[in-house]
Amino acid sequence: MQVIFLHHSSFLAEVDDKVLIFDYFEGDRVEGYQFFGKVPGYAADTPIYVFASHSHRDHYDMDVLRWAQYYSNIHYIFSKDIRISPNFLKKHGIDPKIREKVTFVAPDKKYEVDGLSVQTFSSTDAGVAFYVDADGVSLFHAGDLSDWRMEGVGDLINGKMSREYRHIVRRVSKLPINLAFIPMDPRLGRYQFEGMDYFVKNSDAEYIFPMHMWQDYSGIGEYKKHISNGEMAERIIEIERENQVFPFGEL
Repeated sequence: MQVIFLHHSSFLAEVDDKVLIFDYFEGDRVEGYQFFGKVPGYAADTPIYVFASHSHRDHYDMDVLRWAQYYSNIHYIFSKDIRISPNFLKKHGIDPKIREKVTFVAPDKKYEVDGLSVQTFSSTDAGVAFYVDADGVSLFHAGDLSDWRMEGVGDLINGKMSREYRHIVRRVSKLPINLAFIPMDPRLGRYQFEGMDYFVKNSDAEYIFPMHMWQDYSGIGEYKKHISNGEMAERIIEIERENQVFPFGEL
C-alpha cells in the first residue's frame, strides 16, 4: 500500500484495490493560498471512497462530486454538516442523483460503506474525525479534531478545549491504528505541538502524519528533536512537499 500527501489535510491511501481520499479540495479554494496536490487517475471501475470531515473550504470541495462522471464505483462519506440539496446540486450543474452515492455521517456512530468499516468521533471544531478499517488496515483521520489552544483567549476556554480533545483521543487510542493523520497547525504558536504530543504519547499508532500545516512543514523536524524516545520519534512521518508519496508495503 502507499499514502500520498496531497496538500494541507488531504491524503490519499491506496489499500489493495481500494483508494481512500480524505478532505480533498482544489488548490485555489482558500484565499491567500495556492495548493498543488493532484489526485492520480485510476481505472473507471476502481473502488474509490471520498471522505470529507466537515464543510470548511480547506477540507471539502463540492467538485469532488463531479468525479462520479468518471468513476462508476465511487462512494462519498460526508459529515452531515455538508449540505447538498437537490436544488443546490442542480444550480451547480451536478446531477442530484449523486446523493445516492453519499453516506452522511454523524459523530460517534458506526457505518458500513460497500465493505468499508467507518467509525466517527466528535471534533473539537466542526464535523467528525474518521476511523476507517479497509481490508484490515486501520486509518484515523482527525479532520479538525485538535487541541486548538490559542494565545489571548484565556485559561478557561483553553482548558476546556484541552480537556475535550484529550477525552476524545483517549477513546480513539483504544483502537488499533496503522496510520494516523493529526493536525499540527503553526498558527497556534507555542501551542502548535500540544495536540500532536498528546496523541503520540497516548496512542499506539504505527505511523503518524502531521497535517493542517498551511504549507509550513518546518515544525515537524523541530518537534521530533524534542522527543526523547527515539522509537516514538520514528513514528512521525516527515512531510516535505505536496504530492509526496510514502510506500508502506504490507501493514
